[in-house]
Amino acid sequence: MNRRSFLKGSAVLAGAAAGPFNALIARAQVPLHQGGVRRGHTAGYGPLFPTRDQTTGLDLITLPEGFRYLTFGWTGDLLTNGMPTPGAHDGMAAFPAGKGLTRLVRNHERGVGAPFTPAGAVYDPAAGGGTTTLVFDTHKGELISASPSLSGTIRNCAGGLTPWGTWLTCEETMDHTGMPHGYVFEVPADGLGDPTPLRDMGRFSHEAVAVDPATGYVYETEDAGSSSGLYRFVPATAGELAQGGRLFMLKVRGVTQANLTGAFENGRTFDVEWVEVGTPDNSAAGVPGNFVWSQGRLEGAATFARLEGAWYGNDAKIYVVSTSGGGSNRGHIWEYDPARERLRMLFQSPGPEVLNAPDNICVSPRGGLVLCEDGSGEEFLHGLTVNGEIFPFAKNTAVLNGERNGIIGNFSGSEWAGACYSPDGRWLFANLQSPGITFAITGPWMSGAL
Repeated sequence: MNRRSFLKGSAVLAGAAAGPFNALIARAQVPLHQGGVRRGHTAGYGPLFPTRDQTTGLDLITLPEGFRYLTFGWTGDLLTNGMPTPGAHDGMAAFPAGKGLTRLVRNHERGVGAPFTPAGAVYDPAAGGGTTTLVFDTHKGELISASPSLSGTIRNCAGGLTPWGTWLTCEETMDHTGMPHGYVFEVPADGLGDPTPLRDMGRFSHEAVAVDPATGYVYETEDAGSSSGLYRFVPATAGELAQGGRLFMLKVRGVTQANLTGAFENGRTFDVEWVEVGTPDNSAAGVPGNFVWSQGRLEGAATFARLEGAWYGNDAKIYVVSTSGGGSNRGHIWEYDPARERLRMLFQSPGPEVLNAPDNICVSPRGGLVLCEDGSGEEFLHGLTVNGEIFPFAKNTAVLNGERNGIIGNFSGSEWAGACYSPDGRWLFANLQSPGITFAITGPWMSGAL
């Protein structure tokens, strides 16, 4: 879907038609059987086993039986302009590109450094973060190209896809390098990004965004410790974010300055409303990092604990991750219903052994949620149902000894990020932030909740 068709009223992303797979991939879609009983009576896919990367031959992650993966877009791999792929892979989204192709726009959460795109796609020549765009063939299971798309930004952590076919990349910082940072930028799926910050969307420590295609409203998360807000940007014209708009912050109805950082039982609901932030942008150096949040709090808005991932899906719901929320400080998963103006506690982590500091999130084509861990120690991709049933899906076990681009180290504690599905629903893409690897995973999805 392009911006023009969105503005004409079409509100649903077009999925790429599922094409024929090669024999290996086709076999991976067949549900497994054990003792004549079809797996799928529970949400998960069973135990995890060491699984070899079909690209390098290395055992980088564990997966349930029947799942396979390949890797591409490693840090140091050459881009189409001859420059090495930057590291610190983070948020990502997938877009249909026709004829079995998927485009991935991928963040790189880097700080001060050298830009890696043409000058026309550089915001700040002193900043080394940005995005790259990759084309993946879902029929053949291979990378077609990888190119730079935006740079000159700092700490591009997460973001979100739009119904009009762009990626909103978000800076998780309030740095000032001679130029102010802390903004959202727009990158088309099929070209260079616009290095003009979307100032009306606020200057703060951004994490992720999710767009409601019914209204064009953009929901934004903030990662600023216990001084984090959930925001709604109402554009002056839906789909035309550069034209500006108004920024609002979530408030619990009837409660002034509600604290939503602590323990709540699963299923707890809150009726909510929105209060306006009068000054969403201040480009001066030395501005307090919570100056946007403080304005909302003065109007009675709620506060959360490190809001990170956000995703739209499942009959017009917005899913939001609070990385350090809850009684154990190990994570909340919230579900917001725009039609009912209601916030629901979908899942609270009881401890790190169940869910350890979730970050990025996505909704699978079949309705399950994928959670990317960013805790300490072992790092998992988890599945979560909308009924609150959680299960491990993949574990990071990456240890490298120079097999790819001379990279050496134990990276098994590196965070997962950027989970998203190909439009045909066959592939789950995800990143290991360090050393910077993109994974494409396929398998018997219908035998479990994802």
